[in-house]
Amino acid sequence: MLTIKRLSLDEARKLIKAAKRQAAKTGVAMCVSITDESGNLIAFERMDGAKILSVSLSADKAFSAAISKRPTHEYNELCQPGELVFGIHTSSGGRFSTVGGGYPVFAGKTVIGGIGVSGGAAEQDMECALAALKAFKGL
Repeated sequence: MLTIKRLSLDEARKLIKAAKRQAAKTGVAMCVSITDESGNLIAFERMDGAKILSVSLSADKAFSAAISKRPTHEYNELCQPGELVFGIHTSSGGRFSTVGGGYPVFAGKTVIGGIGVSGGAAEQDMECALAALKAFKGL
């Protein structure tokens, strides 16, 4: 029998709260998605005024980070024509995101979920996700 570590709904809500707090500081309305370790959605919030595109993009970023166990921006750097990783963005029915703002959530060395933030420039999305992860480690 396997024992699977996974984010709880309460932990997901705390990640969202921390990401939204950072988004408020930057003045950009964001969508924040939290998934379990297999990329399935646990929790989602859309701040007032956040872009419609950011709803699905935040979920795709969280999904991609959780299932690949690495930040989405790293794939953006690697997924270039001629590189061995090129084409990964077409996997999972085209749902795999290489846009910055998705990070795996770890407990030790184990991926227990993913966070995806979307609404601003990729750098702003990444900043909000990282703020949430930093707060998560302090829980």
